[in-house]
Amino acid sequence: MAATAAKAVATASKASKPAARTGKATGATKATSSFSHAQELQAYREMLLIRRFEEKAGQMYGMGLIGGFCHLYIGQEAVVVGMQAAAREGDQVITGYRDHGHMIAAGMAARGVMAELTGRRGGYSHGKGGSMHMFSVEKAFFGGHGIVGAQVSLGTGLAFANAYRADGKVSMTYFGDGAANQGQVYESFNMAELWKLPVVYIIENNQYAMGTSVARASAVSDFSRRGISFNIPGIQVDGMDVEKVQEAGAEAMAYCRSGKGPIILEMKTYRYRGHSMSDPAKYRTREEVSEVREKRDPIEHFGQKLIKNGVVTEEDLKMIDKDVKAIVVASADFATESPEPGLNELYTDVLA
Repeated sequence: MAATAAKAVATASKASKPAARTGKATGATKATSSFSHAQELQAYREMLLIRRFEEKAGQMYGMGLIGGFCHLYIGQEAVVVGMQAAAREGDQVITGYRDHGHMIAAGMAARGVMAELTGRRGGYSHGKGGSMHMFSVEKAFFGGHGIVGAQVSLGTGLAFANAYRADGKVSMTYFGDGAANQGQVYESFNMAELWKLPVVYIIENNQYAMGTSVARASAVSDFSRRGISFNIPGIQVDGMDVEKVQEAGAEAMAYCRSGKGPIILEMKTYRYRGHSMSDPAKYRTREEVSEVREKRDPIEHFGQKLIKNGVVTEEDLKMIDKDVKAIVVASADFATESPEPGLNELYTDVLA
């Protein structure tokens, strides 16, 4: 059946092959690259919500309220917010273990995410999944995966289903610079290009795979070129600028929907915290982190741009921050007050 489906997909997408290169995707329909004022405010608010949520999660982890692994998204907020601004309802999201920001940007409730972090019944996986294993079919969020690079094959499978059903949906498959060196990534690239699957491979290059810099771990550090041998085009994007992410994302989504197959977006971004909460990040200097915060912070710089363009005032941004903090505090309260899962949950959702 799978072979028949593959043949049907390949036959249905006879579009000419794109040039594999860094830059704009050949043949893509040019999509609108500018936000309206309402979209600008929404993007700012979403990035700030993710930032404040992650700061609170880090605090709760330090208090012992969150156990296990916890990988914070602080610094990378513009990537997922910009991509969601370019997506349509029903487009799928799948990512690795640094996933809290993706959940919130996909529309999942902050309280449900926080409750899952604390292992409570009110969490998205009923308190059994924790930080790395949350899902929401309703919001087309398919995880949350703890094995490095595992989600790339699954995201390609989502795209296969989209092509088979001809439903016009696109799979947004996120992974990091470290996962980009995993073998299954290239098997997925080959399959996606061969069958012209609608998948945007989003490589979040935050410069450090766990504790190893890109320069030390990757022979080719321009990840937008990783698809060249499969004839998959790539675009290198400033992942600290939400508007540039949205523009590139809109182009990539239009490219996929046109039936031309997969595309790679390398998001040049940066994480401020360690790889996980247990990582002291001694492999880089404090001065390096401070310089990025000062010169390239995605939220601060976007907020100042909105003020300069007369979209908001400083007071408006303070009010947004106040509202966001209230949501986060309420989420934390819900996460600590919600009961733990009952013993009967030991036997649910278990497949052998």
